[in-house]
Amino acid sequence: MSSPPLSPSTPETGPTQSDSPAKTPKRNTSIAPMLRRLHFYAGILVAPFLVVATISGAMYAVAPTLENLTYRSYLQADTDGPAKPVAAQVEAAQRVLPDLTPTAVQPGIDGHTTRVLFDDPSLGESLRQSVFIDPATAKSQGTLPVYGSSGALPTRTWIDQLHRNLHLGEPGRIYSELAASWLWVIALGGLALWVNRFRKQRRAGTDARLLTLNRSASTVTPGAKLKRTLDWHGVVGIWLAVGLVFLSATGLTWSRFAGENVSDMRSSLSWNSPSVNTELTGGSPTAADGHEQHGGMAMPGETTMSSEVLSTNISRIDDVLATARAAGLDGVVETSIPADSATAFSVKQSRVPWVFSRDVVAIDGASNTVTDLSRFADWPFAAKLAEWGIQLHMGILFGIVSQLALLALCIALLTVIVRGYVMWWRRRPTGKANSDNGIRDSVGAPPASGAWRDASLWAIAGVVAVAALVGWFIPLLGISLLTFLVVDAGARAVKRLG
Repeated sequence: MSSPPLSPSTPETGPTQSDSPAKTPKRNTSIAPMLRRLHFYAGILVAPFLVVATISGAMYAVAPTLENLTYRSYLQADTDGPAKPVAAQVEAAQRVLPDLTPTAVQPGIDGHTTRVLFDDPSLGESLRQSVFIDPATAKSQGTLPVYGSSGALPTRTWIDQLHRNLHLGEPGRIYSELAASWLWVIALGGLALWVNRFRKQRRAGTDARLLTLNRSASTVTPGAKLKRTLDWHGVVGIWLAVGLVFLSATGLTWSRFAGENVSDMRSSLSWNSPSVNTELTGGSPTAADGHEQHGGMAMPGETTMSSEVLSTNISRIDDVLATARAAGLDGVVETSIPADSATAFSVKQSRVPWVFSRDVVAIDGASNTVTDLSRFADWPFAAKLAEWGIQLHMGILFGIVSQLALLALCIALLTVIVRGYVMWWRRRPTGKANSDNGIRDSVGAPPASGAWRDASLWAIAGVVAVAALVGWFIPLLGISLLTFLVVDAGARAVKRLG
């Protein structure tokens, strides 16, 4: 590159000591070296967690379709024909599990079985036992435990727990939260570095590519191979950036530590999903109303009364469902089965593909009147986004389309991670300085320690302030970042002493 022309007032020989004082070289105030060092080491250290989360996430993405194939004999009704009353189907399910209490029912439509859900103390948290009933014959097609609001069956539940905590319980959730906490940092940091590289190449007049690969480059020399790997890493990464930030943000809502902060923020800003009030005035109190805080000790006659109320409420299910349909709740719905007369039925639309609203209605079973109603259209926009984001993350919102998109995103992310490790391996010290004709130093190796000194004071203050705020809101990110800085500083100190 040629030198810039001299100004007319400056002699070609340059200023002497008597003409003017020597000028101090302009300080590089870019934070790119800091970002490059953070991106490099975060990628190396956090990538193993991301690999596990990505592979299990790919399995989780297609789990709904896998579930439909695996449990087809439970989900698809054996018989065609008009459906029997839902109350009769619930009673048939009670005969299958006479020792358990039915708490909800999801009537089968369009050839699907009816799910009658029971509380089962022998199951874990968020698990219920389900009896699958053929609507036309009211015969059982089997029983399976179901998990969560989406009604996941055992295979999907196993994959869900693998993705969430590696089947290690609460301690295992740290892995997934750490991966989700760093994913958006790595993605946005890589995006910033790639854009900065593109701008430098344009200023230098070279063939700059932002969104496409430079396929004209040779791959014969080690330096050219490294450039090609970097191109793939950067181009694929920039196309994935939005999707990775989405996965990170929605994943954090399920996390243990950051998830609590997200919930608190949504509550303070009134972004929570509205619920309906199921308390009825003038209802007869039962054992659950008066003694649930006393170890469940029942008074004489209360068990019989509760059983009678439950049977009465079961007999009212069909009328309640008709009222809910009249209120606009179409498609697949789930209705609760109250065990006392002081609680209204709650009917809500289920999470199924291509359904973008989830209305909920509370109905007094005795008078068959609507006592409360929550329309999805009236939800805060942030609450709607959260609901859609959760369904999209679970591979439900657009059915097989969203599942394939998530699968493709996971596979592409794996290629980015692998190429990151390939670059790291190719840049490893070999004892040959500049063996790649300068490529290793110019685009490969991370900046030297202390790269923050090249940034302006304002940039450093801004980075510290943002890091402190984000670290407080996302604790595992803050703790791991602080640990990295301490270890990095210690390594520099040891190197200087040596």
